[in-house]
Amino acid sequence: MSTKTYFKRIALVAVTALGLGVLSTVPANAAVIVSSITSSTVAGTSKTVQGATGQDSSTAATLTVSFQATTGSTDTMQVTIVPKSKPALATNFPTVLLQLADTVTAGSSGATTITRGATANAQVSNTESATAMAIVAAANSVAAATFRVYKDTATANASRVAGTYVWTAVMTPYNGDSAVTASITTRDITITVAVPTTDSTTIDPTKSTAFLSTSNPSTSDAAISALATASATPAGYLTVTTMNSSSVNQPESVTVTITGAGLLNFNSVSGTSLVINNTGTATISVLPDGRTGTASIAISTPTRTFSNKSISFYAAAAKTITATVGTPLLAVGANAGAVRGVAVDANGNPWTGTAYIVASSAADALVAGSTTPVSCGAYDAVNARHNCPVTALTTGTAKFKIIDAATVALTTATSNEVTVTVSGATPTSVKIEFDKATYAPNERAIIYVTPLDSTGKAMQSATYTSILAAGGISVNGALSYTGTLTTADSLTAATGFTTAAQTSATSGARAGSMQYVVYMPAAGGKVTLSATGGSSLPLAGQVAISATASVTDSGAAALAAVNALATTVASLRTLITTLTNLVLKIQKKVRA
Repeated sequence: MSTKTYFKRIALVAVTALGLGVLSTVPANAAVIVSSITSSTVAGTSKTVQGATGQDSSTAATLTVSFQATTGSTDTMQVTIVPKSKPALATNFPTVLLQLADTVTAGSSGATTITRGATANAQVSNTESATAMAIVAAANSVAAATFRVYKDTATANASRVAGTYVWTAVMTPYNGDSAVTASITTRDITITVAVPTTDSTTIDPTKSTAFLSTSNPSTSDAAISALATASATPAGYLTVTTMNSSSVNQPESVTVTITGAGLLNFNSVSGTSLVINNTGTATISVLPDGRTGTASIAISTPTRTFSNKSISFYAAAAKTITATVGTPLLAVGANAGAVRGVAVDANGNPWTGTAYIVASSAADALVAGSTTPVSCGAYDAVNARHNCPVTALTTGTAKFKIIDAATVALTTATSNEVTVTVSGATPTSVKIEFDKATYAPNERAIIYVTPLDSTGKAMQSATYTSILAAGGISVNGALSYTGTLTTADSLTAATGFTTAAQTSATSGARAGSMQYVVYMPAAGGKVTLSATGGSSLPLAGQVAISATASVTDSGAAALAAVNALATTVASLRTLITTLTNLVLKIQKKVRA
């Protein structure tokens, strides 16, 4: 016998012995084949969030159990669910239910029955005394079942704490009435309870805000100009909010730094740079510290950097005030914003204290205004000026000045003198016109209706009735009114209206006129407005009036450009031919 054959025989004997040894480890009464027991789990996520109730079997954890039995009817696998771990803040475990999902797709090869005690039952709670679900196998078959594991809505467990809950599935095989305890297997099952978005502590930077205004708290930004004199009274309030995705305030630290004049103050702590442990919303005061100039305020959180805010601090007294006339023609009575003033302090910063308007003399006050200073009201931050009212008593002219104090004696700065004109003219005619002579297709246009006095000039602002005859303004073109307050009816009903007192570059208003905003047609051509003077005019003014504007035809313009180019090319060709002939003549003379 060869050595090779000898070793093969020894190996065969060893393998046979090992196989018999394994078989001998199975108890003599074993009907459940222990080595066939398998199980698997899939974690679940609670459909209900922290603090909520509700069953959620559709997102339950799953447990699958499989084993092979030989005897049948009395060969079973008992499945028990017991609590294992929960979040630290949870005072108890939610009740969970063990519910049969199926016994077919799990992989059984014979009839599988699920029982609870002596009664068939497909659902059992882990808080019940009889917690076991029994999987009963058919003879010589593989028994298998899949269960859902999910939390119930028991009152005692209604409040859920977010986090991961773990239960242990204990699977005990039984051969008849005897538990094969040496072969008990376990599987952990997890169910996660989510934090509701309203309780999320994760900051959504797109929802966080920072506003600076004179309101406490600030809900929108506003331009602020404040007296620089040191004071504990805030010049402005900076409100910072940090929120989660559900727009619920959540804490996040805020860093605020001011550069230039002024100080920051929060909870009695002042400085040029503060770090605040914001609870979700915090309001920081901005205090004047005696310095003038514009302060820049930087605001940031770990998740967002906001645009800088600014606040202007001005000196107690103005250095210069420049006055201009805002209303060309005043009407008898109150005239808001008739005179305007722009004031600066010694450092050239806008002076935004309270300004006053005063008539230059008693004679001027007989026409309009008063020799006792009248407040111009709050500073107009949008237009960076003071708007001063004038009350006119009669027609004529009057001179005014703007000062920076409530009395002439306390005045530090006095403006230049301006003259206003009070008119009591009555209209004798009316005109209509466009704001331009030519427009592009679909271009925005303004129609002005202007009452005129006997000299043909525009008049003071007033409310006029029947300035145009019934039917108002008719149009022969296809005007449109999208995006404006003007409609076709507005024009046809334009028989009476109130004219503007002042001209505005922003709105297009013109002193002495009523305006209508329209859009020109898309096609080229002429647009004509037609109207007739109304009954409030003398007979000489009750005549037909009109206005015409052109809309550029883009096709015609392009054709004209092409024709112009063709003419230019032809001229160049003629010039080139002339130059060529001249060169040839010169060459001939040189050769001769």
